Amino acid sequence: MAQILNDADVKAFHKDGYVIVKNFFSKQEIDKLYSIATGDAVVKENAVDLNDQSGRKTKLTLWFTPGNDVYSMLLRSERMVKSVGKLLDSDSPVCHFHTKLMQKEPRVGGAWEWHQDYGYWYKNQFLFPDQLVSVMIALTEANKANGCLQVIKGSHKMGRVNHGFSGEQVGADMTMVNNALQTMEHVYVEIEPGDALFFHSNILHRSEANLSDKPRWSLISCYNSLSNHAYNDESTSWREPVKIVPDSALMDAAIGGASTDGDFLKKEKDPALKETGWEKEVATS
Repeated sequence: MAQILNDADVKAFHKDGYVIVKNFFSKQEIDKLYSIATGDAVVKENAVDLNDQSGRKTKLTLWFTPGNDVYSMLLRSERMVKSVGKLLDSDSPVCHFHTKLMQKEPRVGGAWEWHQDYGYWYKNQFLFPDQLVSVMIALTEANKANGCLQVIKGSHKMGRVNHGFSGEQVGADMTMVNNALQTMEHVYVEIEPGDALFFHSNILHRSEANLSDKPRWSLISCYNSLSNHAYNDESTSWREPVKIVPDSALMDAAIGGASTDGDFLKKEKDPALKETGWEKEVATS
């Protein structure tokens, strides 16, 4: 049954920087979405690779404006948007910043280095990290063996940590990361298909390479408050309130995969991947 975050969930999110909701989407919903995603030619054509420090490639497809495809029925669903609205530090409408389909293939999927999402989005010049939140929906099982997400519990309370480049990725200052690891709990977020992980834009997190024989796919939707302006971002979805659809839309609609006219991320246009000079002063390994 569709659910919205309760008061205990919201309290846990603010205390720990994240909260896990089991079975946020049903097996039937995830089976439908995953079967479409794995055969989606548009998703494959618009995937980008970001090398980690070892040279392994982590693959993702990222787009900004929601449409009427199967992914948008999930991210525009009432349970998603209203739950996010309870977490954002604003009474303004909830907007969609972007969604990315993470594709960690067996034995080749690369790692994500320690970082905060706001370490990337700071370069987009969003002002308020408490008005940005991400929701990861597991499409396959995520565990230690296939490189599940890891978080440092409560690290969102540190504020923004300096970030530099780590391979083609943006990585957090490892001096601060190591200090955090000595102070706070290191958690492996092992979740099942349909589970949701809501996490703060400043929580430190990473994932290891997928060295197993099973894929790890997930959908991560990032939301923003209308009151949180991005002063260095060419996309427009972050300032357009989400057009909410009923929770039943994912299963009821005769919908398919991504549209060819979607506004997909191009690496050369991402402000977070452009060098400003100060990144070289940050130790990310």
